[in-house]
Amino acid sequence: MGKHDVKLSLQGLSARHATARRGAADALADLQLDIAEGEQIAVIGPSGAGKTTLLEVLACARPPSAGALRVDGVDPWALPGRALRRLRGRLILLPQVPPLPPRQRVVTAVLAGRLPAWGLGKALRSLVYPVDIPAAEAALTVFDLADKLFERVDRLSGGERQRVGLARALVAPARLWLVDEPLSALDPARAGRAVEALRREAAARGVTLVATLHQVEAALAHFPRIVGLRDGRLVFDLPAAEVTPERLARLYAQHEDELHGAAPLDEPPAAPLPVAMQCR
Repeated sequence: MGKHDVKLSLQGLSARHATARRGAADALADLQLDIAEGEQIAVIGPSGAGKTTLLEVLACARPPSAGALRVDGVDPWALPGRALRRLRGRLILLPQVPPLPPRQRVVTAVLAGRLPAWGLGKALRSLVYPVDIPAAEAALTVFDLADKLFERVDRLSGGERQRVGLARALVAPARLWLVDEPLSALDPARAGRAVEALRREAAARGVTLVATLHQVEAALAHFPRIVGLRDGRLVFDLPAAEVTPERLARLYAQHEDELHGAAPLDEPPAAPLPVAMQCR
């Protein structure tokens, strides 16, 4: 693994959802969780479990309401602004619905993953003429989208847009990939290929990968470690082989339809977060 890989620790952490009203319960409550450098983890759980809020906390986009987050042993919220921006440049948060401008070309949307490593001048030049077309094409090839390189984003299907978002991670300088429901718009066969490609590329780079998934079977089939959340609390943190049908039944009690394939939004849509595009 690289010397700049990211490790994470949540110590009794609680956090509020972006749209929570005053007095509402925390979306996450008293979480204890450690994630080592280069690990690959799937987070599962029924709607309202707090999966998206967890990714936002790990992305240093949402401060804890109690407890602490440590990134490589450092409290990101104790850092000065410039240091916090540098830390955010080491991660990428990929939301379920990628924030892709509709008239933008796919090549430009993918290369937006490079923004943390570019100065303003280079970023503006790339808007006029993409500065690394081969890198964008290679990333799209991984997700079977090379033929869409110069297509406009508004001409893509929902599943194609999701895969463009995943391709963005492959060109980013990030050492931590936080991926929210990356398969929700994909058919099962393509979803399996996409998640395996994501895991393969993360492993090749030594990148830490945390993905929320509503497809429980895909999570168990492709990820070595499974974190189960319910009502903002940790229910289990286990190797995939130890996640039994009985544990899943308890995790999804009163939400059996989600366990067997339905895919509601985990939480109400929130305002876009500043790190979603990795802008400085």
